[in-house]
Amino acid sequence: MKKRSKRYREDREKIESLGKLDITQAVRVLKQCNGAKFDETVELTVKLGIDPRKSDQIVRGSFNLPHGIGKERTVVVFAEGDKAEEAKSAGAAEVGGEDLAARIQKGWTDFDVAIATPSMMRYVGKLGKILGPAGKMPAPKSGTVTEKVKQAVTEFRAGKVEYRNDKGGNLHIPVGKRSFEDNALIENIEALLDHIKGSRPATSKGAFLQRVSICSTMSPSVELETK
Repeated sequence: MKKRSKRYREDREKIESLGKLDITQAVRVLKQCNGAKFDETVELTVKLGIDPRKSDQIVRGSFNLPHGIGKERTVVVFAEGDKAEEAKSAGAAEVGGEDLAARIQKGWTDFDVAIATPSMMRYVGKLGKILGPAGKMPAPKSGTVTEKVKQAVTEFRAGKVEYRNDKGGNLHIPVGKRSFEDNALIENIEALLDHIKGSRPATSKGAFLQRVSICSTMSPSVELETK
């Protein structure tokens, strides 16, 4: 078991004594926790009422947070011809086809998001074992397999977030930085939760948002009231 610092344990005891909080209260409590020497990322975690073993209950997509996530993301694009030029003009860090796929197969994954045009999936499809576990595999549902290359690069560089449930049926999604104004974090969280509610699979039974919490990189989790 990982040994926690005294400050972490103090924060955890304080948070646990408060129980579930609304979003505004939760953000304020999180900001009162002992901070790190860097600008911590704030993450939303959602336990979903799904059976992650069933393909028709996978929850996956992407969303433009109203206030972004506080950093510019590195985007690579699988494209050729005019689409490749669009990607370069939009600020893609790397653009290519078979050559880019070969580089990734050799172990290079120093980027945040991979985007591909449909015609390039003949190269990208071979990268599933590398990009899949890293959460970087392009897919139509997340908006990363598209003909609208320029728009996709612009949005993902600015902080559009992708999400997909893990094997336990949980989502882990960044919603900003600890340095954000309270209202910016609150609006990002509210907008994202509304979006997630709309992604409920038709076959999901019972409560969809079973447990929701936020934390920063070095803090304990603060549980949110889900009603």
